[in-house]
Amino acid sequence: MLNADFSPISVCTVQRAFLLTYLNKTELVSPANGYKLRSVTQSFPMPAVIRLRKYVNVPYKGVNLTRQNVFKRDAFSCQYCGAAKDLTLDHVTPRSKGGRSSWNNLVTACKRCNTKKGDSSPQEAGVKLKTKPFRPSYIMFLRDFSGFHCEEWGPFLKIKAKVG
Repeated sequence: MLNADFSPISVCTVQRAFLLTYLNKTELVSPANGYKLRSVTQSFPMPAVIRLRKYVNVPYKGVNLTRQNVFKRDAFSCQYCGAAKDLTLDHVTPRSKGGRSSWNNLVTACKRCNTKKGDSSPQEAGVKLKTKPFRPSYIMFLRDFSGFHCEEWGPFLKIKAKVG
C-alpha cells in the first residue's frame, strides 16, 4: 500500500486491498500479473499495488526489535559460523560489559558459538562476525526480510529486476 505521494507505508492482504479499492478509498496502481478476483457476475483485477487517494501522515515507521526480526535480518544463520540450527541471540558486547539490547549489538548465533563466546567480546573469544549488525529500515525490511514480495512492488521499493 502506497501513500498518496507513492511512498510505501504497509503491506496488506489482497482481500483488504480489494475492499479499499472497491470502496474508492484507494486506487489500483498495479494489478497482480494476470490474476483476477471473481464474483458470480463480475471479474476484477487482483491488486498488487494500491495507493491511498488522500495523503495520510504516517509517524516514523521503524522495524520492531524482536527475536524473529533479528533472525530474519541475519538470514536465520549464525553470524559466527554460518550454522542454521539451534539459533539464539547473542549480545556482541555482553550486557555485563555495558552492551545494550539494540539492533547494532544483537546478532543471531548458534548455541555452540554463543557458549564459546560466553561473556566476552568476539575478539577476546577469538571469533569473527560474518557481517556487522545494523538497524534495517522499514523499506529494506519490506523488500528483503518480509519473506514475500512480488515484482510489481519493485519500482516502489527500489528492487532490481531479476535477470534470467
